[in-house]
Amino acid sequence: MNELVSETPEPTGTPEPVGTPEATATPEPVGQPDAFAAPEPQAFGAPQPAKPAGRGLALKATAAVAAAVLAGVGIGVGIIQVKYQDDTTPVAAPAPSAAPSGAPAPSGPAYGAQSNGTHFGAMRDLLLPMPAGYVLGPDDDVYGNDTELSQDAINTYLDDRVKDLPKDQRDKVKNALKAEGHKGAGVRSYRAADSKMVVTLWLDQFNQKSVAVENAFQGAWGSESGLFRQGPEVPGHQDARCFLPPAKPSEPIDELECTAAIGDLLVTMHVEGVAPLPKSEAVSIFRQQLERLALPGASV
Repeated sequence: MNELVSETPEPTGTPEPVGTPEATATPEPVGQPDAFAAPEPQAFGAPQPAKPAGRGLALKATAAVAAAVLAGVGIGVGIIQVKYQDDTTPVAAPAPSAAPSGAPAPSGPAYGAQSNGTHFGAMRDLLLPMPAGYVLGPDDDVYGNDTELSQDAINTYLDDRVKDLPKDQRDKVKNALKAEGHKGAGVRSYRAADSKMVVTLWLDQFNQKSVAVENAFQGAWGSESGLFRQGPEVPGHQDARCFLPPAKPSEPIDELECTAAIGDLLVTMHVEGVAPLPKSEAVSIFRQQLERLALPGASV
């Protein structure tokens, strides 16, 4: 696989604090104080950590909806059947304000969203900068912890999304996912300073109607399949969905999965942390990511 881009991002503004002292006051894990410590830096080509930061629920949801489509099941069939081209009509940028004599005119934002729902700029700029109290977390499998995927890497990434399907269905489903027109993908992981929680955010950019349908199905699959616990709501984002896998009361680690559609971006968050998971803090991070991508109009 071609090398992925994973430079450390430049600071993009003052980080927002998340959570409250009450929300983050979780008990110390028994026998595993460094359960979510970031891995030591490794030389290029060195083995990747065996444990990814993960977003297994979303990948399983993709496999589930794809299998449902091939079997003719009604729910979520639009994810594969949609044939749609985003409106790429240029949106007029606001007129630049007058600059002092001799000063260069402002060049406009480096990233943001057009009023037609199309985002522009690097994925690593669109991803939420590191909030206060967090550092870069562990790698998410082979994709790193702060990465914008190249086109070759996206092809490998699509392979990962269908690997749980029966062999005779993988090519059909992968071709259907390719038909959605993946333009880009990016990932960043965030580890709480107390090492009790890791948050992994993914952005996937493809045509808007497919983004909306996939988000709707993942939400329905998480809430209506009976396989998951209902998660918290995301204030101000009614279409966002959060759910949790089944867990025994004595389980030391809990997980949370959230998904949302913002224009041509599918936003996925996977959280792993010491139980009881500070859900309000995790949801605050997800909300901040969604607001960074807000529509309409270009926003920085």
